Amino acid sequence: MTQLSTQPYKGTRDFFPADMRFREAMFAVMHKTVQSYGFEQIDAPIIEPIDIYLAKTSEEIVSQQIYSFTDRGERKVAIRPEMTPTVARMVAARFQETPKPIRWYSIPNVWRYEQPGKGRLREHWQLNCDIFGAPSEKLADLELLNLAIDLMRGYGASESHFKLYLSHRGILNGVLGGELKLPQEKWPAVARIMDKRAKIKPEAYAAMLAAEGVGEDKRQELDLFLNEKLDYIKKKSHLEGASYILETMQSLEEIGLSAYVEYDPSVVRGFDYYTGLVFEVFDAHPDNRRSLFGGGRYNNLVGAFGKESTNAVGFGMGDVTLEDFLRTHKLLGDVPRKVDLYIALMSDDFAPHAMNLANTLRGRGLRVEVSLGATKLGKQFQEAEKKAIPRVLILGEDEVKSGVYSVKTLATGEQVKLKATEI
Repeated sequence: MTQLSTQPYKGTRDFFPADMRFREAMFAVMHKTVQSYGFEQIDAPIIEPIDIYLAKTSEEIVSQQIYSFTDRGERKVAIRPEMTPTVARMVAARFQETPKPIRWYSIPNVWRYEQPGKGRLREHWQLNCDIFGAPSEKLADLELLNLAIDLMRGYGASESHFKLYLSHRGILNGVLGGELKLPQEKWPAVARIMDKRAKIKPEAYAAMLAAEGVGEDKRQELDLFLNEKLDYIKKKSHLEGASYILETMQSLEEIGLSAYVEYDPSVVRGFDYYTGLVFEVFDAHPDNRRSLFGGGRYNNLVGAFGKESTNAVGFGMGDVTLEDFLRTHKLLGDVPRKVDLYIALMSDDFAPHAMNLANTLRGRGLRVEVSLGATKLGKQFQEAEKKAIPRVLILGEDEVKSGVYSVKTLATGEQVKLKATEI
């Protein structure tokens, strides 16, 4: 008989109790912060018709990373690689009866078939926050940027820990199509080369651009765009999105967030559905300089479902990169067990009394664990100590008769006698 492996499927994780405590502590900050902005939580099936990804998800995800199959009803379906198309489908389904603007969030489990590595797995959880149908797109964008920064601050992060880089798709399109006069089909390739600029040698960068039709003159203009940043768009105020970025930066300064934010024209994100604002949040630590999460404006996605179109902006924050960030900066350590009291039994005969007592205490909000048959009292104390339970209640014949219990604090050795109502 073949021995089965104890390892999880490649690119996935088992969550043992300590892992779950850490994950739930991360999620608790997400829930608290996002709900404080008026967002409501949603969820959806993990399997979707593959068509919703073929329509709007990036070609790389669809052709290389998606988990897809034909079900027994001959339907082509996929395990969701991202949540945004699903959210857009749900908005389209309830668009008329849902008050606007719609503020929804979710923390779904998503899957992509890719090579696992640092900060990247095949399965992860991702906080998604989206605003649909806001009367002012600019205010909705500003609200979402504020939320993204507040989420990081909710973990104790400051401007020294991370930076939010933002740009606008209209500016990039205007530079590539108007200033460089490149055909639209070349834009995604040139944008990918821009993204590699800091990671490759200048001659390789120039050669890659030349292969896409960006000669020396055009490359010089592109370098001005990338290097001069805000000064460039101040001079090129005719570019769509230029005034928007300048006004947004001013607004962020007025609400005290300018230390967290920088305009970076090299922020691109997917060409597939982003239509305006785009942003990425980066870790500032030298050992973990990478994108943590990002998002932007995608105004054309809801209309793909044949319903009334609406403006939309959102972001997704993955738990893998977030955990790396929190552990790198020591912002969220291992979370201890949360059991208040262990009831040790002098004899199993007292188990019914112990369980009744435990139920009474649980009803008052305490978390109580009852011994399940360890014969020696010393072993029960060892069990409580190993499980980091701070106090032990000793239950013997005298305690059962009197209703007065000995409670010992393990850290100090202090022992007191208490009635049930005093525990």
